[in-house]
Amino acid sequence: MAIRVAMIGFGEAAMAFAPGLSASLTAFDIKPDRPALANVQAMASNKEALAGASAALSLVTADQALKAATDAAACLEPGALWFDMNSVAPDTKIAASRVIEAAGGRYVDVAVMAPVHPALTGVPLLVSGPHAGEGAAVLRAIGFGKVRIVEGAVGRASSIKMIRSVMVKGIEALTAECVLAADRAGVLDEVIASLDASPPPGDWTARADYNLDRMLEHGLRRAAEMEEVVKTLDALGTGSAMTRGTVVRQREIGALGATSPEGLAAKLALLDPNRKAEAA
Repeated sequence: MAIRVAMIGFGEAAMAFAPGLSASLTAFDIKPDRPALANVQAMASNKEALAGASAALSLVTADQALKAATDAAACLEPGALWFDMNSVAPDTKIAASRVIEAAGGRYVDVAVMAPVHPALTGVPLLVSGPHAGEGAAVLRAIGFGKVRIVEGAVGRASSIKMIRSVMVKGIEALTAECVLAADRAGVLDEVIASLDASPPPGDWTARADYNLDRMLEHGLRRAAEMEEVVKTLDALGTGSAMTRGTVVRQREIGALGATSPEGLAAKLALLDPNRKAEAA
């Protein structure tokens, strides 16, 4: 007999996953005009969608993640698994877990680690929390192909995704700031060619070590240079929000006046007092 799974939120992610899931699927979305899928029974309420379901996939917008858990908690079957697959902060997931657990459900922190298209149910998932083992088994059973347990409490999987996004989404934003300005200035081809001519980056540990080394040694000089970059971008009128943040970070680290120690761990201990205390 197929596992009964409720999909709470039926937007892009849910519609991407549903065709590949081996489960009896029901769905509820606050927008009643969502497209229909042949293997999903649309319901008019949380209560109807969750009735008889042993698991629920929460796939709502980030600002609705805690509300979705709160609204659904009273409707969950005893012991039902609540898979919180939303891109939200660890504290939000911890708050949602308390609501679900207080209602007799079992909360699983799930981090979706890549775009749902084109991977669909092959998208990498990280799961954490006290029910991660059982949760991972259910996710695999219904068709998710790349599920990995991250040891630790609710919020650990989410922490990995959120902090990774600093780099991933930050690079996207920096890319926009760079190429818009280059295009406006009429030098896009030259800027791209210059970037292509740069040495290829190493692995991320080596890259982070190198970047922090440059900031410790030359942060003040680089902050002054980036202030001139801000002037350049402002004159072009294409936006300088990311570059202004770069000025602040470069200046903060450069102002330490510290000799750059060897290795990433030593640099992090220098820059993070809490880490130094732990190491001591």
